[in-house]
Amino acid sequence: MPEARPAPPRSYLAFDYGSRRIGVAVGNTLLRRAQPLATIAVTGDAWPAGVERLLARWQPDALVVGVPLHPDGAPHDNTRRAQRFARRLHGRYGLPVHEVDERYTTTESLASGAADVDAAAAALILEQFFREQA
Repeated sequence: MPEARPAPPRSYLAFDYGSRRIGVAVGNTLLRRAQPLATIAVTGDAWPAGVERLLARWQPDALVVGVPLHPDGAPHDNTRRAQRFARRLHGRYGLPVHEVDERYTTTESLASGAADVDAAAAALILEQFFREQA
């Protein structure tokens, strides 16, 4: 029987969606680490240009969106907004979009003293996604 080849590395962009800012991080399955990239201002419908620039530069295989929940796991208004953002990304760019529970990522980013809290939260979201895939 032929030896199974490992899957080629896949790259991802992750998003920490907020009503005013979207944090973005990049990572891949080879290193299973994420790097904060940028924070995109959300002004009306202007965020797509920022996302498109990052997609063109990084050419990800898929996207990851953090979905906030209450501490008990119950959804709230921001949960639905993040899920709507995930659907818009998929519809606009045609890439697979994975949703990840993002409870406490912003708190953890603040506690770590991150220079860009939103992008750091996106990196935590992506690393959580990698852990869940193991």
